[in-house]
Formats: sequence, structure tokens, C-alpha cells
Amino acid sequence: MENKPDDRRDNVEKIQKNIDATMRNMEAAEELIGKTDNESLKEKLNEKNKRRRSALESMRFEIADEVHAREEGYEDEYDFSDEYEDEY
Repeated sequence: MENKPDDRRDNVEKIQKNIDATMRNMEAAEELIGKTDNESLKEKLNEKNKRRRSALESMRFEIADEVHAREEGYEDEYDFSDEYEDEY
């Protein structure tokens, strides 16, 4: 079976879409935290938002890498075929 080449041309847009969705989810959670008296729910939503902040940070680093790769012309930086050639 032949591997499909990695098409990264729209990765920046996909990552940005995920960032936007994550931020909307965080805002909705914050709004709900402000409206509810349920301490257990508040705690769960705060924990989710903590994980979302971490994910946002990672996605922002990833988008910066993708922008750099796009500017450099996606130079086969992820071509590991030589490393695994002898394993099969």
C-alpha cells in the first residue's frame, strides 16, 4: 500500500478553525459558570477551560510552525521514509 503524501496546504486554516471553536466553548463555559449555583458543574467547567487553555497554547505553537513551513514551501521536513526503510 502506497502512502498518501501529506497535504498541509490548509493546515493553518484547520488549526485556526479549531482555535476559534475552542475559544467559543471557553466563553460559553464561562457564561454558564456565572449563571449556575452548582459548584460541581463550576468545578468541571473550570477544569475543562484549564485544559482548553493548554490546548490553545499548543495550537498557537502549531499554527506558527505551519505558517513557517508554508513560507518555506513545505520542504519534506516530515519525510521519515529513510528511517523506516529497513524495518519492512
